[in-house]
Amino acid sequence: MPSPFKGKNIVLGVTGSIACYKAVDLASKMSQAGANVDVVMTESATKFVSPITFRSITHRPVVTDMFDPASELGIHHVAVAERADIVVVAPATADFIAKAANGLADDALGTTILATTAPVLMAPAMDGHMYENVATQENIERLRGRGVSFAGPASGHLASGLSGKGRLLETPELLGHIAMVLGRNGDLAGRSVVVSAGGTQEAIDPVRIITNRSSGKMGYAIAEAARDRGAQVTLVTAPTSLDNPIGVEIRQTASVAEMRDAVLGACAGADVLVMAAAVSDYRPAETASQKIKKDTDNEGLVLQLLKNEDFFPEIPEGVLRVGFAAETESLIPNAQAKLREKDLDLIAANDVNEEGSGFEVETNKVTLIDREGRIEELPLMDKYDVGHRILDRASELLRK
Repeated sequence: MPSPFKGKNIVLGVTGSIACYKAVDLASKMSQAGANVDVVMTESATKFVSPITFRSITHRPVVTDMFDPASELGIHHVAVAERADIVVVAPATADFIAKAANGLADDALGTTILATTAPVLMAPAMDGHMYENVATQENIERLRGRGVSFAGPASGHLASGLSGKGRLLETPELLGHIAMVLGRNGDLAGRSVVVSAGGTQEAIDPVRIITNRSSGKMGYAIAEAARDRGAQVTLVTAPTSLDNPIGVEIRQTASVAEMRDAVLGACAGADVLVMAAAVSDYRPAETASQKIKKDTDNEGLVLQLLKNEDFFPEIPEGVLRVGFAAETESLIPNAQAKLREKDLDLIAANDVNEEGSGFEVETNKVTLIDREGRIEELPLMDKYDVGHRILDRASELLRK
């Protein structure tokens, strides 16, 4: 399954805020991801950013005046609105939110909002205290009641020098919100998907841990892919350096015991569990309460390790189980054995010694094996695309 933006018709409404410069980056990123981006600007927005900037990035005409005979709106005032898969207003000023809440259509963007049947997402941006103002909050609630979604705003330093809530979200966050709205009616809509990610950590003392090289990137990519197909997603994660995916419930864990409790709790009522986490096989028999000091009289330190119990047998019945097998040899036989031992419905096996298929990289090459014995070897691809291929099979199994 391709990028959630590929082939989508996205209307990007830009209103008069200093945050317009972020809209340029947003238009660029969506265009690069394969979307057809039609920019509709209010007159005040053109005071901050020139329409030619957006045209240069999107390679499409920019609408600024619904009475311009050279524009599509001039010929057919709902053309852009009719073909939209989503209308995104970023930045959305307090003034524009007020106009939209009252159904005003005195410019090209207001007309587009009224004429579209596509979902509308607004990303507010305004100066100090304006967002918290009762009038603004009432307008936002009125629009929410009509099905309009909102992303942000964030808190921080504002253009006036004040600090507060009113900053336009950064591009990666906006992209996450847009992808989530676009995928609302996907094949996993109404489904609950639990994903585990990262490498668990077992404490030796307050300073040292036993862990592994898992970065969590595969699990996070699967969580984003499931979100983009309409699922309600819970991500149970060990510590990572990754940003939390937008629209995904995050449950932070460290040890295997903590991950077990979080996964079992999240699986109550879930449809699918994808265990992408690298769960530690062993833990120290004892955890020192103080940092273990180097003993200069001894040449080494001996740790007694205990085996961590597998909690897969505790997963509730009725939950589709998908596991991972990170191997360094005998890929298929080892994965098949793990599939049987853990009673999985599907397993994704990868050779971590193969270039581009190991830890801490953006790609993966997996072989999918199901309990019927079907083996599907996938080519090297981005982890987000791998996530979709796994979910393709999961969706197929759910239908069965």
